[in-house]
Amino acid sequence: MPKVLLADDDFTMVALLRTLLGMEGFQVETLLDKPGDMMDFIRSYAPDVFLVDIFLGDKNGLDLVKAIRSEPEMRDLKIIMVSGLDKRDECLQYGANAFLLKPYMPDELFS
Repeated sequence: MPKVLLADDDFTMVALLRTLLGMEGFQVETLLDKPGDMMDFIRSYAPDVFLVDIFLGDKNGLDLVKAIRSEPEMRDLKIIMVSGLDKRDECLQYGANAFLLKPYMPDELFS
């Protein structure tokens, strides 16, 4: 079962994505409700896909992507960044594999 890690500070969005992805056969965890260091959790969970918003409350998703891409064992992690602002170019420069502009349709996510 493919593993997806979600990082979004919009708890309604997280609940919807957890349900949607679960119905499609993905194992889903969320990052922001985990205690401790985010990078430690990402390493231990070893997701196949990381779906992360740029704005994470007091944290920055771009900084998190940059940190992930600096670690050789996580360079192949598929990262999809999302935002309500069109930051596609910036996200791709930081190392994201794809960008989705909110709101997006489920078929956009799955493609």
